[in-house]
Amino acid sequence: MTWIRWFSAITIDDVPLVGGKNASLGEMYRELRPLGVKIPNGFAITAEAYWYLVRSAGVLDEMRRTLAKLHKEDVDDLALRGHRVRELICGAPLPADLAAEITAAYRRLCIEYGENCDVAVRSSATAEDLPTASFAGQQETYLNIRGEVQLLDACRRCFASLFTDRAISYRIDQGFDHFKVGLSIGVMKMVRSDRASSGVIFTLDTETGFRDTVLVTGAWGLGENVVQGAVNPDEFTVFKPPLRQGFRPIVRRKLGEKKIKMIYGTGTSKHLTKNVEVPREERRHYCLADAEVLELARQALLIEEHYSKRAGHDVPMDIEWAKDGVSGELFIVQARPETVESQKRLDFLETYVLERKGEVLVTGTSVGGKIAVGPARVITDVHKLNEFSPGEVLVADTTTPDWEPVMKTAAAIVTNKGGRTCHAAIVSRELGIPSVVGTGDGTGRIAPGREITVSCAEGDVGRIYDGALPFRIERVDLSGMRRPRTRIMMNLGNPEEAFSLCRIPNDGVGLARMEFIITNHIKVHPMALVHPERVEDEASRREIGRLTAGYPDPPAYFVEKLAEGIGTIAAAFHPKPVIVRMSDFKSNEYASLLGGRAFEPAEENPMIGFRGASRYYDERYREGFALECRALKRVRDEMGLVNVIPMIPFCRRIVEAEKVLAEMAANGLVRGENGLGVYVMCEIPNNVIMIDEFSQLFDGFSIGSNDLTQLTLGIDRDSALVAHVFDERDPGVMRLIASVVEGARRNHRHSGICGQAPSDYPEFAAFLVREGIDSISLNPDSILKITLRVLEMEKEIEKP
Repeated sequence: MTWIRWFSAITIDDVPLVGGKNASLGEMYRELRPLGVKIPNGFAITAEAYWYLVRSAGVLDEMRRTLAKLHKEDVDDLALRGHRVRELICGAPLPADLAAEITAAYRRLCIEYGENCDVAVRSSATAEDLPTASFAGQQETYLNIRGEVQLLDACRRCFASLFTDRAISYRIDQGFDHFKVGLSIGVMKMVRSDRASSGVIFTLDTETGFRDTVLVTGAWGLGENVVQGAVNPDEFTVFKPPLRQGFRPIVRRKLGEKKIKMIYGTGTSKHLTKNVEVPREERRHYCLADAEVLELARQALLIEEHYSKRAGHDVPMDIEWAKDGVSGELFIVQARPETVESQKRLDFLETYVLERKGEVLVTGTSVGGKIAVGPARVITDVHKLNEFSPGEVLVADTTTPDWEPVMKTAAAIVTNKGGRTCHAAIVSRELGIPSVVGTGDGTGRIAPGREITVSCAEGDVGRIYDGALPFRIERVDLSGMRRPRTRIMMNLGNPEEAFSLCRIPNDGVGLARMEFIITNHIKVHPMALVHPERVEDEASRREIGRLTAGYPDPPAYFVEKLAEGIGTIAAAFHPKPVIVRMSDFKSNEYASLLGGRAFEPAEENPMIGFRGASRYYDERYREGFALECRALKRVRDEMGLVNVIPMIPFCRRIVEAEKVLAEMAANGLVRGENGLGVYVMCEIPNNVIMIDEFSQLFDGFSIGSNDLTQLTLGIDRDSALVAHVFDERDPGVMRLIASVVEGARRNHRHSGICGQAPSDYPEFAAFLVREGIDSISLNPDSILKITLRVLEMEKEIEKP
C-alpha cells in the first residue's frame, strides 16, 4: 500500500511520515506489547496522503492566500480564515486510490476484531510531540466510527482539522510554517471504555516536576471528558521506586466528582458520542481498583524507561489509557513526551509567597505554584471569546482547544470543571500561568470585572481571593550550594507541600507532624471511628458517616488517609529519613475533632496533662493508637517506604517507654524488624537526666526545645501573661540541650532538634553546631538561611 502503514511496521523514527502520535503507537506496539503494554491494533494514513489530497484537489494555493494576511490577535479574523481553509479541505474529494487503500485497511482490521468494528480516528501532525512543543489537542479526534462511509468522512475532517483556529495560532507561536507541517491519521480499534473508564497518566508530578511519581487520573466513560476537563476525575499518585520492587505504593488518592460520562451515540452526529449524567452512587466510587492503578503505573514505567533508554536521558511521559468494559483489559491508546515540567531547571528554585490573605471566593485544584492578579472575565460561551482582553483572568465552566488563542493572553485561568490533567491545566502549565480548576461554581461566585488574586502557591488547593493581594517572588540558585556536615532537616506537616518543598536542599524530615494530617485530612477523632455508637451529637455522626462512606469500616478510613499522608511525605524525601511523630494533640485539641468530646476529659492544664506517650497504652486511647500504628505499618510494609522512623512524644518515664514499645510491637511495629528504628522526643527534664536508660530503648533523640523550655523554666507556654519570660536561649535550657547531645553521643544514638528555636535564632543554630548535634530540623522558610550559617560555623570550628 502507498499511503497505509500498520502499527507493526512503524517506529518512533517515522515521525516525518506518520506524525508523533502514530510513530509512538507503532513503537509501543512493536517493542512494548511483548513486555505487557497493551496497545489496540491499527494503522496510520501517512502525511503523504494529506499532501496528495490537497494537491490533487488544487486547493493548496487558495489555502496559502487565505492565511497570508492573517491577524492572529484578531479572534474573529482567525476564525473566519480558519473556517475557510477547513472548508477547502473538507470539500475536496478523497482520490479514489487513496479511499480504496483506507477501506481495504479497515476491512483487514475488521477481520481481526469483528465485522464493522468501531474505530477511533486520531490526527497526528508530523511536527507534533517534539521536546518543547506537544501540539496536544490541536487537531481533532473522532470516536465510535463504524463502517467505510463514516470512516472516509472522518478522515476528510481530520485532514481539515490541521487548520483549526487553535492549531493555526499554536503553529505561529511555535514558529512552524503552516505548509511545512503535514497530517497523518491513526485508525485504531476502539476500546469500549464507554462501558468502563479511561483517563490520563503522567510519569512525574505535574505541579512540581517531581520525577519519582506516576499520576493516574480517570473517570467513567470515554476519555475525551478527562482530556478536555469536562469532569473532575479521580487522581492516584504512585511512587516509582517501591513499585519497581513489587510493593503497592499508592501514596495519595483523590475522589473526583465525575458528574458526566461520554458513551456511544446512536445517530449520525459529528462525533457519534454523547454525554450522560453519572448516577450519584456511581460517582462515590473510584473508577479504578487499586490493582488496576498499579498495573497502569507499571505499564507507564515500561513506556518511560523505553523512551528514556532511546533518548539517553530521562523522558517523562504523557499517556492516555482506556479500560475495556467488555474484556476488563487496560489499554494504552497514546503516549508522548511531557513537554512542560520536564523542561524546567532543577537547580533553580522559584517560590511565590502571598504576603497577606483575604476573603476566599472559591477554591479548586491548583495548577503550578504561581500567583497572579487581574480583573475577572467570566465567559460562558465560546462565541464571546472576542470580548476577552489580555491580562484578564479567564473564568469559564471549562476550556477546549478552541479557547487557546485567548488563553495565551490571560493572566490566569479559573474553571468550574477539570482535574490536574485536563485541557486548561495542560495549557496553563505550558504557558507558565497559574490555573485553578475544578472550582465547582467559579463562574457563579466570581463577579465579572472584579479584581481577584489567583493563588496556586499554597499546596494542592488553589484559592481565588477577592481583590488584588500583594505577593513576592523568591528565586534561589541551588547549583553551587554545599552540604554542611551537620544534617539540615525539615519540619513538615502538610503532605500537599511535600513534592515542592523537597527541592529545597535538605537531609530529610526531622519532624513530620501527624496532627496536621488528622486535623485537615481525616477530621475525625480516631476513637469516634472505633466506637461511633458513643458519639452523641447527631450532626457529627452524620458527617462521620459521610466521610467514611465507601470504606469497609470507619477505622479503615483513618488508616488509609493517615497512611497516604505520611506516605506522600516519605516518598517526596525518599530515601532520606522521615521522622514521623506519633499524635501529640492535647486533650482540648482532640476534643475539637469530630466526635472528640465523647472521648476526651476536661483538663485544667492540657499542656502537661493527658498527652503523648501516656495516651498510647491507656484504655481511653489505645485503640486509637493502634490505628496510628496500622497506618505506619502500611506505609513501611505495603508501600515499601522504610525510610519512615516513628517518634514518641512526651514520654515521661522509662516504664512508660516500655509500655509504648510493647503496644507498637502488638500492632506490628517491632523495633529492629525490617530496619525499624524508633526515636523519642527529648522535651522533659527527666529525658535528659535518664538519657542513658532511655538510650537502651530508643535509637535516637529529637529535642523539643519548646516543651523543654516550658518545663525547665516552669512556664505555661500557652499563657500570654508569662510569654515574655519564655526563652529557649536561657543558659539553663542550653545546658540541658548540651547534655542531651553529649549523652546521645556517649550512647551511640542520633541527636537532633526539631523545636522552633533554630528557625528563629541563627545564633541558637550556631550553638548546636558547636555542641556537635547530628541534625537540626527547621521550618522550610529558614532552611537556606540557617544552612549558610551552619556552613560558616563549621568552617570556623575546623580552623586550627
